[in-house]
Amino acid sequence: MAQQDVASRVAGIVEGIVAPLGMELVDVEYKREGRQMVLRLFLDKEGGITLDDCAEVSREVSEVLDVEDFIGDRYALEVSSPGLNRPLKKESDYARYQGRLVKVKTFELMADEAGNMRKTFLGDLDGCQDGVVVIRLREGQVARIPLVKIAKANLEFEF
Repeated sequence: MAQQDVASRVAGIVEGIVAPLGMELVDVEYKREGRQMVLRLFLDKEGGITLDDCAEVSREVSEVLDVEDFIGDRYALEVSSPGLNRPLKKESDYARYQGRLVKVKTFELMADEAGNMRKTFLGDLDGCQDGVVVIRLREGQVARIPLVKIAKANLEFEF
């Protein structure tokens, strides 16, 4: 089974486990690191994820994955918080973190409202409407980026 297929199938299973616990699945990674495959789950909840939360989800997910047995390779399961630089994946993430500092990288060069071409945008998130993310850039101008053009987006921690 392809890595993306594994990650997608695992996401469906994990969402069913974590939602009743008041947690959200932020991201799933399934990739080779060195000689071993790693299945990494990133969880979040109001007030943050604890070590006990990670341990509980790890146990429950391990049991289900052992029964389902669709991952062909041996792998290490890791469960953690997304950290300070939490990735933004869904339109609801952009709504929730409105007003926060974000860094967005696009697949291709895009123009901000001043006509500057770039692939990296750093600024305050104004939200997301109709699949378009709006960022007030640190230089003062605004950028409007369609979600489908975003390669990666993260919250940025301000010191």
